[in-house]
Amino acid sequence: MTPIVFLGKKWNLPQFQNIQQSEQRHMNSISNLLDLHDIDHTIMEEGKFKNQELQKYYNQFIETGVQSSLKALKIGATIEDLDINDLENHIKQTNNNSIIQVFEKLKCGSRNHLRAFVRGIEYNGETYQPKYISKETFSSIVNGEYERCGRK
Repeated sequence: MTPIVFLGKKWNLPQFQNIQQSEQRHMNSISNLLDLHDIDHTIMEEGKFKNQELQKYYNQFIETGVQSSLKALKIGATIEDLDINDLENHIKQTNNNSIIQVFEKLKCGSRNHLRAFVRGIEYNGETYQPKYISKETFSSIVNGEYERCGRK
């Protein structure tokens, strides 16, 4: 279970409910990509990761996000901020078009998710400062329009 799904169940906020639906599509996209390239992978128990850095993030996000709905929204924004940064870095490291195509769609979805979380944060009278992407990239995203991400 991703922190988005966990916090969505905890707080029942529209941002989390809407994004939960796309989380499974994202996971399916990555699973299909791994299968396409014959990369062995295992789906771990919910909330468990082999990668200790990911486990640390997960634990920290859950611990902070359960404290209040506003903190949960900020965790949601942080996750999308981190995802966009990670996807950008992975795109730069490959020239494989199938990987780039999937990562670009995921990045598009994360931009939409970031916009939704930031709107929720601002509705609550707070702001979000990006931690992983540049302020210029962040500003461009949050001031941009909703994207279709390859869907019609």
